[in-house]
Amino acid sequence: MRDAVTWRAFALVVGVFALQLGFILSYIGAFHSPTPHRIPVAVVAPGPAAGKVVSQLDALDGDPVKAHAVSSERAARGQLLDRTVDAAIVVAPRGSTDTLLVASAGGPAVSSTASEIASRMEAAQHRQVKVTDIRPPAAKDGRGLSSFYLVLGWIVGGYLAAAILGLAGGARPANLRRTVIRLGALAAYAIASGLGGAIIADPVLGALTGHFYQLWLIGALVVFAAAAATAAFQIMLGMLGIGVAILLFVVLGNPSAGGAYPTSLLPAFWRAIGDWLPTGAGTTTVRNLVYFSGHGTTRALWVLAAYAAAGTVIALGASAAERRRAQAAGA
Repeated sequence: MRDAVTWRAFALVVGVFALQLGFILSYIGAFHSPTPHRIPVAVVAPGPAAGKVVSQLDALDGDPVKAHAVSSERAARGQLLDRTVDAAIVVAPRGSTDTLLVASAGGPAVSSTASEIASRMEAAQHRQVKVTDIRPPAAKDGRGLSSFYLVLGWIVGGYLAAAILGLAGGARPANLRRTVIRLGALAAYAIASGLGGAIIADPVLGALTGHFYQLWLIGALVVFAAAAATAAFQIMLGMLGIGVAILLFVVLGNPSAGGAYPTSLLPAFWRAIGDWLPTGAGTTTVRNLVYFSGHGTTRALWVLAAYAAAGTVIALGASAAERRRAQAAGA
């Protein structure tokens, strides 16, 4: 039996088993019961009514929204489009029908959840609410998910390319020169991958239009961030590093990215990590570039740049340290 299944192979299978269970736990844990948590909402109402509505919203059981008053409908629309809020309630000074402003391109699930919350609150006061979507997804961007799937494809390509290069030449590069060559190859791959994704998303399918060159650059950054981080994990941890990359980018990164459900509908753990992983940062960057003029992307871009830079520095540093250890052992 030892000839058929080595201890190393057994350990790898155990690792795969753990990743499999982690995948199931992470996805079901994130998505099995989406619950709103402090969805940012702007309130426009005449005089003292604004404070009353804010208090009513903030007092709802379960803390589903976090409301604040703004001076006008124009200000509320501005906050929706710069991603300060996910919804805005405009209370009519006359009549019994108020307006809920949403921008479902930022996440249809959170827009529909805000609509349900507003409808229940208005019904309790014998009022009605009319929903106005001021920024819906494009006609060919079904439910606004194209940004997420584009980034997901880029992430998968990035870590697979790094893993294949590492396995083809040995998971632990023996010298700094080999690492530099691999990182250069991964950078070239990232540029080509970003271009390919932008071509498919924009001119081929028409899902994310009008920002071709920006998508190309963002794609290159996303791919290289995933690839450089994976290369660093491999150099430090060998085969285990590939598992760490899958854990980070797939098991944890995908459900927390705000794709299927925006982060305000996810449990606390996934809300906390989503913005700090490349999948979530990439999804935010692409979505807000295409639909919201790039508002709310600064932190996400810094996160992507940090993964790319840290992965590069760690990969180079670890390979240099490995070389010094090898030289010391041979002396």
